[in-house]
Amino acid sequence: MTRNKPPIRVGTRGSLLALTQTRQFIERLRALRPEQAVEEVIIKTKGDIIQDVPLSKIGDKGLFTKEIEQALLSGAVALGVHSMKDMPGRLPEGLGFGVITERVDARDAFLSLHWPDLHALPEGARVGTSSLRRRAQLLRLRPDLTIGDLRGNVDTRLRKLQEGGYDAIILAAAGLTRLGKDGAITCHVPVEEMVPAVGQGVLAIEIRDDDDALRDLLAPLHHGPTALAVAAERAFLTALEGGCQVPMAAHAAVRGGRLRMEAMIASLDGRTVYSRSSDSALTEADARAMGVQTARALLGMGGAEILKSIKEGGLLP
Repeated sequence: MTRNKPPIRVGTRGSLLALTQTRQFIERLRALRPEQAVEEVIIKTKGDIIQDVPLSKIGDKGLFTKEIEQALLSGAVALGVHSMKDMPGRLPEGLGFGVITERVDARDAFLSLHWPDLHALPEGARVGTSSLRRRAQLLRLRPDLTIGDLRGNVDTRLRKLQEGGYDAIILAAAGLTRLGKDGAITCHVPVEEMVPAVGQGVLAIEIRDDDDALRDLLAPLHHGPTALAVAAERAFLTALEGGCQVPMAAHAAVRGGRLRMEAMIASLDGRTVYSRSSDSALTEADARAMGVQTARALLGMGGAEILKSIKEGGLLP
Protein backbone atom coordinates (compact mmCIF):
# COMPACT_ATOMS: atom_id res chain seq x y z
CA MET A 1 0.00 0.00 0.00
CA THR A 2 1.55 3.32 -1.07
CA ARG A 3 1.47 6.58 0.81
CA ASN A 4 2.34 8.99 -1.98
CA LYS A 5 -0.19 11.62 -1.01
CA PRO A 6 1.02 14.53 1.12
CA PRO A 7 0.16 14.02 4.80
CA ILE A 8 -2.85 15.66 6.38
CA ARG A 9 -1.40 17.94 9.04
CA VAL A 10 -3.62 18.11 12.13
CA GLY A 11 -3.30 21.08 14.50
CA THR A 12 -3.87 20.49 18.21
CA ARG A 13 -3.09 21.96 21.58
CA GLY A 14 -0.41 20.16 23.59
CA SER A 15 -2.34 19.32 26.78
CA LEU A 16 -2.86 15.65 27.58
CA LEU A 17 -6.60 15.96 26.99
CA ALA A 18 -6.16 17.79 23.69
CA LEU A 19 -3.59 15.25 22.48
CA THR A 20 -5.73 12.32 23.61
CA GLN A 21 -8.86 13.47 21.84
CA THR A 22 -6.88 14.48 18.75
CA ARG A 23 -5.22 11.06 18.57
CA GLN A 24 -8.58 9.36 19.01
CA PHE A 25 -9.88 11.35 16.05
CA ILE A 26 -6.77 10.56 14.00
CA GLU A 27 -7.31 6.85 14.69
CA ARG A 28 -10.82 7.14 13.24
CA LEU A 29 -9.45 9.01 10.23
CA ARG A 30 -6.77 6.39 9.61
CA ALA A 31 -9.33 3.61 9.91
CA LEU A 32 -11.41 5.40 7.27
CA ARG A 33 -8.45 6.05 4.94
CA PRO A 34 -5.52 3.77 5.91
CA GLU A 35 -3.58 4.82 2.81
CA GLN A 36 -3.57 8.49 3.90
CA ALA A 37 -0.65 9.74 5.98
CA VAL A 38 -1.57 11.96 8.92
CA GLU A 39 0.76 14.18 10.98
CA GLU A 40 0.08 15.74 14.37
CA VAL A 41 1.19 19.37 14.83
CA ILE A 42 1.23 20.74 18.40
CA ILE A 43 0.36 24.44 18.66
CA LYS A 44 0.53 26.43 21.89
CA THR A 45 -2.42 28.78 22.45
CA LYS A 46 -2.84 31.84 24.64
CA GLY A 47 -4.98 29.86 27.06
CA ASP A 48 -2.17 27.32 27.47
CA ILE A 49 0.46 29.99 28.11
CA ILE A 50 -1.47 32.04 30.69
CA GLN A 51 -2.13 29.67 33.58
CA ASP A 52 -2.06 32.03 36.57
CA VAL A 53 -5.03 34.26 35.65
CA PRO A 54 -8.73 33.32 35.82
CA LEU A 55 -10.17 32.72 32.35
CA SER A 56 -12.79 35.43 32.93
CA LYS A 57 -10.02 38.02 33.37
CA ILE A 58 -8.08 37.31 30.18
CA GLY A 59 -10.76 38.79 27.93
CA ASP A 60 -10.29 36.79 24.74
CA LYS A 61 -13.01 34.60 23.22
CA GLY A 62 -10.46 32.57 21.24
CA LEU A 63 -8.22 31.62 24.14
CA PHE A 64 -7.71 28.01 23.03
CA THR A 65 -8.35 28.34 19.29
CA LYS A 66 -6.86 31.48 17.72
CA GLU A 67 -3.32 30.18 17.11
CA ILE A 68 -4.63 26.95 15.57
CA GLU A 69 -6.94 28.99 13.33
CA GLN A 70 -4.00 31.14 12.23
CA ALA A 71 -2.13 27.97 11.28
CA LEU A 72 -5.16 26.83 9.28
CA LEU A 73 -5.43 30.11 7.40
CA SER A 74 -1.70 30.11 6.62
CA GLY A 75 -1.83 26.52 5.33
CA ALA A 76 0.51 25.22 8.03
CA VAL A 77 -2.15 22.66 9.00
CA ALA A 78 -5.12 21.24 7.09
CA LEU A 79 -7.46 20.83 10.05
CA GLY A 80 -7.68 21.72 13.70
CA VAL A 81 -9.18 19.61 16.48
CA HIS A 82 -10.92 21.60 19.20
CA SER A 83 -13.25 21.06 22.11
CA MET A 84 -16.44 22.62 20.75
CA LYS A 85 -17.01 24.45 24.03
CA ASP A 86 -13.80 26.44 23.39
CA MET A 87 -15.00 27.73 20.01
CA PRO A 88 -16.03 31.40 19.74
CA GLY A 89 -19.52 32.12 18.43
CA ARG A 90 -18.22 33.36 15.09
CA LEU A 91 -15.40 31.64 13.20
CA PRO A 92 -12.80 33.61 11.24
CA GLU A 93 -13.67 34.27 7.61
CA GLY A 94 -12.54 31.37 5.44
CA LEU A 95 -12.91 28.70 8.15
CA GLY A 96 -15.75 26.32 8.97
CA PHE A 97 -16.56 23.00 10.57
CA GLY A 98 -15.56 19.96 8.53
CA VAL A 99 -16.83 17.51 11.16
CA ILE A 100 -18.86 17.73 14.34
CA THR A 101 -18.37 14.49 16.24
CA GLU A 102 -20.96 12.58 18.22
CA ARG A 103 -21.34 14.04 21.70
CA VAL A 104 -19.75 11.93 24.43
CA ASP A 105 -21.40 13.34 27.56
CA ALA A 106 -22.55 16.91 28.03
CA ARG A 107 -22.82 16.78 31.82
CA ASP A 108 -20.53 18.24 34.42
CA ALA A 109 -18.93 15.85 36.90
CA PHE A 110 -18.72 16.29 40.68
CA LEU A 111 -15.49 15.01 42.23
CA SER A 112 -14.87 14.77 45.97
CA LEU A 113 -12.87 12.55 48.31
CA HIS A 114 -15.42 12.68 51.11
CA TRP A 115 -18.84 13.80 49.91
CA PRO A 116 -21.25 11.91 47.59
CA ASP A 117 -22.73 14.93 45.81
CA LEU A 118 -23.06 18.68 45.76
CA HIS A 119 -25.94 18.73 48.23
CA ALA A 120 -24.01 16.72 50.84
CA LEU A 121 -21.15 19.24 51.07
CA PRO A 122 -20.89 20.94 54.48
CA GLU A 123 -21.69 24.62 54.81
CA GLY A 124 -18.87 26.79 53.52
CA ALA A 125 -17.18 23.95 51.63
CA ARG A 126 -14.57 25.01 49.07
CA VAL A 127 -15.36 24.00 45.48
CA GLY A 128 -12.92 24.50 42.60
CA THR A 129 -13.87 25.56 39.07
CA SER A 130 -12.49 27.91 36.41
CA SER A 131 -15.93 28.50 34.87
CA LEU A 132 -18.21 31.45 35.63
CA ARG A 133 -21.07 29.31 34.31
CA ARG A 134 -20.41 26.63 36.91
CA ARG A 135 -19.71 29.20 39.63
CA ALA A 136 -23.06 30.93 39.14
CA GLN A 137 -25.02 27.67 39.04
CA LEU A 138 -23.19 26.31 42.09
CA LEU A 139 -24.06 29.45 44.05
CA ARG A 140 -27.66 29.27 42.87
CA LEU A 141 -27.92 25.78 44.36
CA ARG A 142 -25.65 26.36 47.36
CA PRO A 143 -25.09 30.07 48.13
CA ASP A 144 -23.09 29.09 51.22
CA LEU A 145 -20.26 27.52 49.22
CA THR A 146 -16.83 29.08 48.78
CA ILE A 147 -15.85 28.95 45.10
CA GLY A 148 -12.13 28.90 44.26
CA ASP A 149 -10.59 29.44 40.83
CA LEU A 150 -9.15 26.19 39.47
CA ARG A 151 -6.81 26.28 36.45
CA GLY A 152 -4.45 23.72 34.96
CA ASN A 153 -4.80 20.44 33.10
CA VAL A 154 -6.95 17.60 34.37
CA ASP A 155 -4.14 15.90 36.29
CA THR A 156 -3.23 19.20 37.97
CA ARG A 157 -6.83 19.75 39.02
CA LEU A 158 -7.13 16.20 40.34
CA ARG A 159 -3.90 16.64 42.29
CA LYS A 160 -5.19 19.83 43.90
CA LEU A 161 -8.27 17.90 45.04
CA GLN A 162 -6.12 15.05 46.38
CA GLU A 163 -3.90 17.50 48.26
CA GLY A 164 -6.91 18.92 50.08
CA GLY A 165 -7.04 22.31 48.40
CA TYR A 166 -10.73 21.79 47.69
CA ASP A 167 -13.58 19.82 49.22
CA ALA A 168 -14.83 19.17 45.69
CA ILE A 169 -14.13 20.18 42.10
CA ILE A 170 -16.34 20.31 39.01
CA LEU A 171 -14.99 19.13 35.64
CA ALA A 172 -16.52 18.20 32.30
CA ALA A 173 -17.43 14.52 32.32
CA ALA A 174 -16.44 14.16 28.66
CA GLY A 175 -12.81 15.07 29.29
CA LEU A 176 -12.51 12.54 32.10
CA THR A 177 -14.11 9.89 29.89
CA ARG A 178 -11.72 10.55 27.01
CA LEU A 179 -8.76 10.30 29.38
CA GLY A 180 -10.02 7.05 30.89
CA LYS A 181 -10.44 8.72 34.27
CA ASP A 182 -14.13 7.96 34.78
CA GLY A 183 -13.24 6.34 38.08
CA ALA A 184 -12.43 9.76 39.56
CA ILE A 185 -16.05 10.89 39.09
CA THR A 186 -18.04 10.84 42.32
CA CYS A 187 -21.32 11.58 40.52
CA HIS A 188 -22.64 13.30 37.41
CA VAL A 189 -24.46 16.60 37.89
CA PRO A 190 -27.88 16.43 36.21
CA VAL A 191 -28.46 18.88 33.37
CA GLU A 192 -31.52 20.09 35.29
CA GLU A 193 -29.23 21.29 38.09
CA MET A 194 -26.31 22.58 36.04
CA VAL A 195 -26.88 23.40 32.37
CA PRO A 196 -23.69 22.50 30.43
CA ALA A 197 -21.58 24.84 28.34
CA VAL A 198 -22.43 25.30 24.68
CA GLY A 199 -20.87 22.38 22.78
CA GLN A 200 -19.69 20.52 25.88
CA GLY A 201 -18.74 16.92 25.09
CA VAL A 202 -18.33 17.56 21.35
CA LEU A 203 -15.21 17.78 19.18
CA ALA A 204 -15.08 20.41 16.43
CA ILE A 205 -12.94 19.65 13.40
CA GLU A 206 -12.19 23.00 11.78
CA ILE A 207 -11.03 23.27 8.16
CA ARG A 208 -10.71 25.88 5.44
CA ASP A 209 -14.00 26.56 3.69
CA ASP A 210 -12.47 26.03 0.25
CA ASP A 211 -11.01 22.58 1.06
CA ASP A 212 -13.82 20.55 -0.51
CA ALA A 213 -11.67 17.43 -0.94
CA LEU A 214 -10.92 17.27 2.79
CA ARG A 215 -14.54 17.97 3.66
CA ASP A 216 -15.65 15.04 1.48
CA LEU A 217 -13.01 12.77 3.01
CA LEU A 218 -14.13 13.63 6.54
CA ALA A 219 -17.88 13.41 5.85
CA PRO A 220 -18.38 9.84 7.24
CA LEU A 221 -17.11 11.02 10.64
CA HIS A 222 -19.76 13.75 10.95
CA HIS A 223 -22.69 13.16 13.36
CA GLY A 224 -25.88 14.83 12.17
CA PRO A 225 -27.97 14.82 15.40
CA THR A 226 -25.10 16.32 17.40
CA ALA A 227 -24.51 18.93 14.69
CA LEU A 228 -28.17 19.90 14.90
CA ALA A 229 -27.96 20.34 18.68
CA VAL A 230 -24.74 22.33 18.37
CA ALA A 231 -26.31 24.58 15.72
CA ALA A 232 -29.00 25.59 18.22
CA GLU A 233 -26.56 26.05 21.08
CA ARG A 234 -24.12 28.12 19.03
CA ALA A 235 -26.91 30.29 17.61
CA PHE A 236 -27.83 31.02 21.22
CA LEU A 237 -24.18 31.82 22.04
CA THR A 238 -23.76 34.11 19.04
CA ALA A 239 -27.00 35.98 19.76
CA LEU A 240 -25.71 36.71 23.28
CA GLU A 241 -22.17 37.43 22.07
CA GLY A 242 -21.12 35.36 25.06
CA GLY A 243 -17.90 33.62 25.97
CA CYS A 244 -16.15 32.30 29.05
CA GLN A 245 -16.66 35.73 30.66
CA VAL A 246 -20.46 35.29 30.84
CA PRO A 247 -22.42 32.93 33.12
CA MET A 248 -24.59 31.49 30.36
CA ALA A 249 -25.31 27.96 29.17
CA ALA A 250 -27.32 26.02 26.62
CA HIS A 251 -27.78 22.32 25.97
CA ALA A 252 -29.83 20.78 23.17
CA ALA A 253 -30.61 17.16 22.31
CA VAL A 254 -32.95 15.26 20.02
CA ARG A 255 -35.76 13.69 22.02
CA GLY A 256 -39.18 12.48 20.96
CA GLY A 257 -38.80 13.62 17.38
CA ARG A 258 -37.99 17.22 18.38
CA LEU A 259 -34.87 19.18 19.23
CA ARG A 260 -35.20 20.29 22.85
CA MET A 261 -33.00 22.87 24.55
CA GLU A 262 -32.41 24.15 28.07
CA ALA A 263 -30.72 27.55 28.39
CA MET A 264 -29.91 30.06 31.10
CA ILE A 265 -28.25 33.38 31.92
CA ALA A 266 -27.19 34.04 35.52
CA SER A 267 -25.72 36.81 37.59
CA LEU A 268 -22.16 36.22 38.80
CA ASP A 269 -23.35 35.46 42.33
CA GLY A 270 -26.04 33.04 41.15
CA ARG A 271 -28.79 34.99 42.92
CA THR A 272 -30.55 35.86 39.67
CA VAL A 273 -31.04 33.17 37.05
CA TYR A 274 -33.20 33.38 33.93
CA SER A 275 -33.87 30.04 32.25
CA ARG A 276 -35.96 28.78 29.38
CA SER A 277 -36.91 25.45 27.80
CA SER A 278 -37.50 25.42 24.03
CA ASP A 279 -38.06 22.93 21.23
CA SER A 280 -37.95 22.95 17.45
CA ALA A 281 -38.31 20.78 14.38
CA LEU A 282 -35.30 18.75 13.28
CA THR A 283 -33.85 21.09 10.65
CA GLU A 284 -30.79 23.28 10.89
CA ALA A 285 -32.78 26.42 10.11
CA ASP A 286 -35.29 25.66 12.86
CA ALA A 287 -32.51 24.79 15.30
CA ARG A 288 -30.71 28.07 14.69
CA ALA A 289 -33.94 30.03 14.91
CA MET A 290 -34.72 28.40 18.25
CA GLY A 291 -31.29 29.34 19.59
CA VAL A 292 -31.72 32.98 18.57
CA GLN A 293 -35.29 33.19 19.88
CA THR A 294 -34.25 31.64 23.21
CA ALA A 295 -31.43 34.16 23.61
CA ARG A 296 -33.76 37.06 22.85
CA ALA A 297 -36.33 35.74 25.30
CA LEU A 298 -33.76 35.51 28.11
CA LEU A 299 -32.42 38.97 27.33
CA GLY A 300 -35.97 40.32 27.53
CA MET A 301 -36.58 38.58 30.86
CA GLY A 302 -33.69 40.46 32.44
CA GLY A 303 -30.61 38.86 30.94
CA ALA A 304 -29.69 42.09 29.16
CA GLU A 305 -29.33 43.85 32.51
CA ILE A 306 -27.12 41.03 33.79
CA LEU A 307 -24.82 41.25 30.77
CA LYS A 308 -24.69 45.04 31.08
CA SER A 309 -23.74 44.87 34.76
CA ILE A 310 -21.00 42.30 34.04
CA LYS A 311 -19.55 44.42 31.27
CA GLU A 312 -19.63 47.56 33.39
CA GLY A 313 -17.90 45.59 36.14
CA GLY A 314 -14.90 45.06 33.87
CA LEU A 315 -15.20 41.32 33.20
CA LEU A 316 -16.09 41.73 29.55
CA PRO A 317 -13.70 43.24 27.00
